[in-house]
Amino acid sequence: MKTYLAPVNEIEKKWYVVDAENKVLGRLASEIANRLRGKHKPTFSDFIDNGDFIVVTNAEKVALTGNKLDDKKYYRHTGYMGGLKEATAKELLAKHPTDLIMHAVRGMLPKNKIGRAQLKKLKIYAGKDHPHAAQQPAELDI
Repeated sequence: MKTYLAPVNEIEKKWYVVDAENKVLGRLASEIANRLRGKHKPTFSDFIDNGDFIVVTNAEKVALTGNKLDDKKYYRHTGYMGGLKEATAKELLAKHPTDLIMHAVRGMLPKNKIGRAQLKKLKIYAGKDHPHAAQQPAELDI
């Protein structure tokens, strides 16, 4: 018996909108990563990008459990000597609320070309409005 591989031009990619208000960050990110990869579809193959598009709204109202708002740190480097910068989750949520979800989902995707392509299908907005109404995204409850 041969394994079925869906042709690339027959893959149907749907659009979903997710409201992140009062959702726990890790649980939300893992479900989004599964949808971006296409693991919920019966035609899933790890070397074919057959996932869906996800639009996340209300990113500024995402929840973190425990003391993670104060204890969790995000690091970046400027490229200069001694240029390691750190920010807590509370600071990142106040300044760039979309980056919190982007970091969490990026860590759950493959670290290769296909993972970068799947991450481009994720659209995150701090408020409840988004410019993707023309795609008629369906509401996704997580």
